[in-house]
Amino acid sequence: MELTVRGKNIDVTPALRAYVEKHTDSVQRYFEKPLRMNVLLKVTKETHTAEVTVHIDGVIIRAVEKTDDMYKSIDIVFDKIERQIHKYKTRLAKRFKGREVLNEKLVAQEAGEEEAAFEIVRRKSFELKPMSSEEAVLQMNLLGHSFYVFRNAETELVAVMYRREDGKYGMIEMKN
Repeated sequence: MELTVRGKNIDVTPALRAYVEKHTDSVQRYFEKPLRMNVLLKVTKETHTAEVTVHIDGVIIRAVEKTDDMYKSIDIVFDKIERQIHKYKTRLAKRFKGREVLNEKLVAQEAGEEEAAFEIVRRKSFELKPMSSEEAVLQMNLLGHSFYVFRNAETELVAVMYRREDGKYGMIEMKN
């Protein structure tokens, strides 16, 4: 396993690193191939955040947890990762079919279960009007949404404006 543990506003002590390593074994047991895992531990004011990103054969599994204790955040974030693996094991098994990536225990569990479909409850279509990024932010805020799709007047590309957790804005542009 390739493990990277980084700290932001916190020193990653040998004890913290060992605690993270102990939890990585619980995730690695689901996979035959070695994982690439990035763990970011950060402290802001009194909030301790643990972010885990697992890369395995083109699939990315990610979870974030914030609590008042770093060890508690680590426990909960790795529980979330395991729940995601269990929840999507059918889809993972189909994606990795014919490749020795998943542990046989997980594949055996998958064989007896039926796949739950993603339910799309609403569809919308609308005309993309060219506008500036500032106008897109204004429209998004007027609608009370956390994202807004528009055609960027400067680049003529379809773009998505979104509100970040820190209250600032981000923009994703679709290239042709």
